[in-house]
Amino acid sequence: MSQELERVYTINLGKVLLSQSQHRAVRAINMIREFARHHMKVDDVRIDQDLSHQIWKRGIRRPPRKIRVKMTKTDDGFVLVSPYEEEIETKVKPEEKEVKLKKDTAKEAKPKEETKKVLEVEEEKITEKPKKEPKETTKKPKKEPKETTKKPKKVPKETTEKPKKVPKETTEKPKKVPKETTEKPKKVPKETTEKPKKVP
Repeated sequence: MSQELERVYTINLGKVLLSQSQHRAVRAINMIREFARHHMKVDDVRIDQDLSHQIWKRGIRRPPRKIRVKMTKTDDGFVLVSPYEEEIETKVKPEEKEVKLKKDTAKEAKPKEETKKVLEVEEEKITEKPKKEPKETTKKPKKEPKETTKKPKKVPKETTEKPKKVPKETTEKPKKVPKETTEKPKKVPKETTEKPKKVP
């Protein structure tokens, strides 16, 4: 093969969540390998380090749900899977820039003139205003505190020394004497009359 084959895919990694939480990122890597084998028809698949970092970035338990990758089939016979980076090409027309510049310069010129006028008007106002005479301040009489009945303060009780507990004298309890056993008369079985058994 003289040319390298490049393809861009979005791989859905939603089934990663079916595995145990401590194996999810590993399963995501394996799913990417299987996807590359299936679509690029090559058994030797190598995953770029940046792609691996992108999958492991949030830890082993939370890999991304889907990922955009670029698969490149090389002359050496393996597939290199790397993260896809969009190439943004923006062409700015020079005419648009000139039009924007003209509008901006027109807007800038007017405010300068207006600010000069505003400053002159403010200076006139400042010179016209006479100084204010200080106002006489009348002191308001202070409010007298309301008379409230004060509760007498609680006086702490005098602490009296409590007598120490004297350990009780240990008196030996009399040992339990087993009750005298009186022999009860044994129950005599009642005499029963035997009934004749019925023979069938």
